[in-house]
Amino acid sequence: MVNVIGVRFRKAGKIYFFDPAGYEIKQGDNVIVETARGIEYGLVVLGPRDVEEDKIIQSLKPVIRIATPEDDEIERKNKEKEKEAFSICLEKIKKYGLEMKLIDSEYTFDNNKVLFYFTADGRIDFRELVKDLAAVFKTRIELRQIGVRDETKIVGGIGICGRTLCCHTYLSEFTPVSIKMAKEQNLSLNPTKISGVCGRLMCCLKNEEEAYEELNSRLPNVGDMVTTSDNLKGEVQSVSVLKQIVKVIVTLENDEKEVREYKVDELKFRPKKKKDFNAAIDEELKALELLEKKEGKSLLDDE
Repeated sequence: MVNVIGVRFRKAGKIYFFDPAGYEIKQGDNVIVETARGIEYGLVVLGPRDVEEDKIIQSLKPVIRIATPEDDEIERKNKEKEKEAFSICLEKIKKYGLEMKLIDSEYTFDNNKVLFYFTADGRIDFRELVKDLAAVFKTRIELRQIGVRDETKIVGGIGICGRTLCCHTYLSEFTPVSIKMAKEQNLSLNPTKISGVCGRLMCCLKNEEEAYEELNSRLPNVGDMVTTSDNLKGEVQSVSVLKQIVKVIVTLENDEKEVREYKVDELKFRPKKKKDFNAAIDEELKALELLEKKEGKSLLDDE
């Protein structure tokens, strides 16, 4: 077991582990640490804890120090400088007529590097832009192209649910989302209903996927033949996944048909067979292809 703390460098960003190096660090403290980008100022979001060594992917670097008031002031000034750097970079992009959208700018704590995040439809030749920016800022310049999901995470916004976007508030890493998740939850396959602000499938489709898979596995399919607790046979008309209630078109003794509601425990039916993996993938790809043709753009990550 290794004693570590979890540090985050931007809101809802990825959490990185560091060695507390004997400092009495608690959650909510700011610390100065060394990263691959240089010396950074980060927020402790996970207090000291023991984790298994195999969960530490990269070499564990020690905390340099707990942030002092002077460090806090440097960080505040860096945030002000980032706004100025953003404006200057925008002007330079217009000057060179580059087809790129500037999203954010970021100074490392030690001012050893300025990073600019941008989106673009294809590759951009920004060599002259980098030379010009290096002459202005007198430090190393890095331009990093990001995807639409990362853009939305940085910029933020309001989702169709009326709440601040998950990726901007708490979702530290993106998880794969598929059209199968929407189908499993009986959602409309209208792209405008299941796509987020970024234009990709909504991350929240993943939130209840496991619960819906478990609940759906207990239910018959629409169209299946079932036997009810009162010894009637019928065809499933519809199912309520959350209530675990099934509407069945039953055949009465006089050959009349009637729609009745039953709890799933009151029915006998053949359990669902697990689909062949390749067949399931083919079915999902066909559904996604139809949606993308309708929308005229990709709904999955293609960066």
